[in-house]
Amino acid sequence: MTGGQVAGLIAAIAVLILVLFIGMFLMKLNKTLGELNHSMKTMTSDVDTISHQAENIMANANELLEDVNKKVATIDPVFQAAADLGESVSDLNAATRKLTDRVSDTVKTTAKTSLAARVGKTAFDLYRSRSHKHQD
Repeated sequence: MTGGQVAGLIAAIAVLILVLFIGMFLMKLNKTLGELNHSMKTMTSDVDTISHQAENIMANANELLEDVNKKVATIDPVFQAAADLGESVSDLNAATRKLTDRVSDTVKTTAKTSLAARVGKTAFDLYRSRSHKHQD
């Protein structure tokens, strides 16, 4: 064998080894791409499922919100009545205070009148008793 043939043989073996490595690389790349494709299909399916469940949750939330709004509208008059009752109680308290003040003023006036009447009666009794003593 000549030097050129040995060089050709070495080059052929190097090309063969290179082709084998490229072939193994392409097989691994094919396997990886297959797994990636499978993962993408699985993720797409999972995202579709999650999207469907999210739609159901949103529909249920909307129904719940509508139900709560109806119930709030039903109880709203109760709260309005309670507010009106509070205002009425406040008005009643104010009226009671006015009445208490009037009664208190009347009691004070009556007490003064009663005191004046007692003083007058005592003075009259003293006058009468002196008049009886002077007549005797």
